[in-house]
Amino acid sequence: MQDRHFDQLARRFAEKIYGGPKGAIRLAVLQADLQSLLPQSPLRVLDVGAGLGHMGLWLAQQGHQVTLAEPASSMLEGAQALFAKAGCSARFVHTDWQHLESHLSEPFDLVLCHAVLEWLAQPEAILPCLRRMTSDQGWLSLAFYNRDALVYRNLLKGHFKKLRTNQLAGEKQSLTPQQPLDPRQLQAWIEPHWNILSRSGIRVFHDFMPPEFQNKTQAADLLEMELAYRQHPVFSGLGRYLHWICQPQP
Repeated sequence: MQDRHFDQLARRFAEKIYGGPKGAIRLAVLQADLQSLLPQSPLRVLDVGAGLGHMGLWLAQQGHQVTLAEPASSMLEGAQALFAKAGCSARFVHTDWQHLESHLSEPFDLVLCHAVLEWLAQPEAILPCLRRMTSDQGWLSLAFYNRDALVYRNLLKGHFKKLRTNQLAGEKQSLTPQQPLDPRQLQAWIEPHWNILSRSGIRVFHDFMPPEFQNKTQAADLLEMELAYRQHPVFSGLGRYLHWICQPQP
């Protein structure tokens, strides 16, 4: 298995993820979590696997100094266009995570790594790198595709053969990640490097709603309820993605 990049899928990614409620919920949860923990002072921010730059742009608009790193040229070009349209500046680095450190001069106050680990052949390998790129008093914002939610959705759909054979990876050219992450395994990997300060679920109920209910639900109501239940002790773990904010171990 190799790391998966999105050179040929930038437009499809934009339409499927950020063209509807899925992307709106993702951004709303990430932004609410970060606003609740981060200081108001300007930070040096690194977005690893920045994609089309939506989170980076939001942080730049808050006054932070943003660097976006992305291995897919089409995605990086989309991010540059998004920033140009908004009249915001940032540094854009075209590279994969394995070579990113050679482009950087010092650690960052905040490192974002959103929807990256599930596309890597060895997701645990990036964690020491993320630690080195984060200052000792900084933060890591880590969002990842949740295997528990995928198992639950397959149970609801009666896809028992997939579960028996552990066939949960997305197909080639699919936007379903190739390596859904078990939160318990990921926690074991990160504990040598990080303390987890907060945990939220992203899309804790939206993806389980029957289509007829999705279609008649108002966007504002959907966002309100997703935000209200994102850290619920029962429902947060069902999020299609999980968002953890971490700080380095002392």
